[in-house]
Amino acid sequence: MKFKMIHENYNVLDLKKSMDFYEKALGLKEVRRKEASDGSFIIVYMGDAATGFELELTWLRDRTEAYSLGDEEFHLAFETDDYEAAHKLHSEMGCICFENPSMGIYFIKDPDGYWLEIVPAK
Repeated sequence: MKFKMIHENYNVLDLKKSMDFYEKALGLKEVRRKEASDGSFIIVYMGDAATGFELELTWLRDRTEAYSLGDEEFHLAFETDDYEAAHKLHSEMGCICFENPSMGIYFIKDPDGYWLEIVPAK
């Protein structure tokens, strides 16, 4: 029996704001979406065109308060082929929330508070 990872889900309060962030910060594009016939939810899958892995953004119409992310002890990691340019972009966007120069990594925070690790290509 085999398994493969296919997506990670993040619930978001402002779908457009989140989609714009992921496109600008990480180059992700909408792959597909599902919309409830009654308008109660929209699910957008964002992909990187390099792997089959997708980030699922779920918007719920009736949700008005921020999601509790606990102690934020989880994250999704992204590898970049130009670490310096990525760091410059994320600095300009003001979304870097933690840096660990000794490990050669940093984290950015999306509009809903999810942390995303940025690492240089191996």
